[in-house]
Amino acid sequence: MTTWSERPCAGIVLAVPRSLPPDPALAAALRRLREDRSMAQEALAFRSGISTGAIARIELGQASPAWVTVRKIADALGVSIVELAVAVEAER
Repeated sequence: MTTWSERPCAGIVLAVPRSLPPDPALAAALRRLREDRSMAQEALAFRSGISTGAIARIELGQASPAWVTVRKIADALGVSIVELAVAVEAER
């Protein structure tokens, strides 16, 4: 369920969706896929164009990545979004 917050903008109140909480299953799946490839977080960060800190936060379940970030990480790991989804469901 999406929660909304109201933010004033030049006298107009905009309803902006808040981000979803991090998904522990996604965090665990990404870490497992990376470790299965004997890849360091630094290597995944370099290959995906995402900072090492962001990779660490995602794998620790402290951040909820945008879809574009998930796609970049999946590409860097050499898996499709479908393969990633199967790995996430296996972690649930």
